[in-house]
Parts: sequence; structure tokens; C-alpha cells
Amino acid sequence: MSTPPQTSVSAEHHLPVVVTQLMKGVVYRDTHEKVWWYLTQLQPQVRDYVAVLGLEVVVDEAEGYGFLCSLPEPEDGEDRPAPVRLIPRRQLSFHVSLLLALLRKKLAEFDAGAGDADTRLMLSREQIIEMIRLFLPAASNEARLVDQIDSHIAKVVELGFLRRMKGQESVFEVRRIVKAFVDGQWLSEFNDRLAAYAAQLGGEDPVSAPQARGARWTEERGTSDEGSARLKRAEAARGAQ
Repeated sequence: MSTPPQTSVSAEHHLPVVVTQLMKGVVYRDTHEKVWWYLTQLQPQVRDYVAVLGLEVVVDEAEGYGFLCSLPEPEDGEDRPAPVRLIPRRQLSFHVSLLLALLRKKLAEFDAGAGDADTRLMLSREQIIEMIRLFLPAASNEARLVDQIDSHIAKVVELGFLRRMKGQESVFEVRRIVKAFVDGQWLSEFNDRLAAYAAQLGGEDPVSAPQARGARWTEERGTSDEGSARLKRAEAARGAQ
């Protein structure tokens, strides 16, 4: 439970500060402690304030984040104009979307097995590379493949779903807001989407693709030492270029 900031100014006076921080991006309980506290106290005021701009505020107190998104389009028969989009929609590449889904799935597995003391999922760069490469076509140039995956990781960091740890550039925290963008329904269809992708890549029968891809996933997850060796070879090859 967060404690109120020590100030003599009423919470309402901090409304512009809260809205300004939300306009900049996601507000997290662990990194914006003061703003977060005021956000939780001023949710009705923030909601009314941003609604004028065609936005709505989403606050998940259990997960510890809040963000702004555009109001939904009016339904048929609803007497209100379509909102002006101040927050543009972003078209993500397939591989970035794939990485987000894998991170969401990994977070769900972490939450299912973690105790009360474990609230942050940390992954190394090597773990993320091995996690996504299982779903990518085989490449003759290992170093180029690793570079491509690094670019996908950088994009996810830019979007705010991963955070590099200070002093440990190769360690990332999976930000819990990914749960708001990759919902349970999307996750439940995840295997079907991957199966279709696998069939498209290899010309496989879409019906048999899930079993083949699942077998590869099970087999290669258990060979983390081999994956580490492949990654080291790729790094050595890149350094020799």
C-alpha cells in the first residue's frame, strides 16, 4: 500500500501533473510513486478531465500501472460524435507482435508459479533470443538472425513492454502492462496463430503444423545449453566480421 506524499497542497492541485505524466506515457507504481498515489486518489477527476480530449484512463491498482487510450468508437444508434484520436494506432510487425505474445505467455507462467515475494519477471537477452528463435525459420547467417531479434527486442523496449535494468544491459524486466495489451482471448488463440504461421513458412499442412511446432518447442526448450552455445557462436561470428 502506497503512502501519501508529505505535502500541504490538496490532491486536486496535482491533477494537471497527473494528466501531464499520463500524456507522456504509462504511469507505474514502482517508478512514479508520487504521481501514482495522486492518480489513485483522483481517478474520477482524471477521467472527466481526459474525456474532453476523447481519451479514457485505465488504472490497474492490482498490477500497478495506469495509461490513457482513445475512447471507443460510438456504437450504432449512440448519439455522440466519433472521438478525435490524439493517440495514434501503431501497426506492429509480426515478429514484434510474436515477441509480445511470448512475453505475455511467459508472464502468465511466472504468475502461476511465483510466490507473494516474486512480482517482477526478469529475463536475460539470451533467454529472450532463445524464446523467439524457436518460432523463426532457420537461417544460414546466425549473426544476422541474432541482430534481427535484437532489433525486435529494442522495439519492445521502446514501446515500454520491456525495461533494461540499470547496470545490467542484458537483463530485462517484463513490464506488467503487457497484460493489458495482450488479453486472454488473444493468448488463447496464440497456438492457432503460430500454427498458421508455421504452415505458411514451411508449406506444411495447417492441421499438422501445431503438433510439429509444439514438438519442436518441447524439444528445444529442453536444450538451453545448446541454445547458449549457438548464441555464443553467433556473437563470435558477428565480432569477426
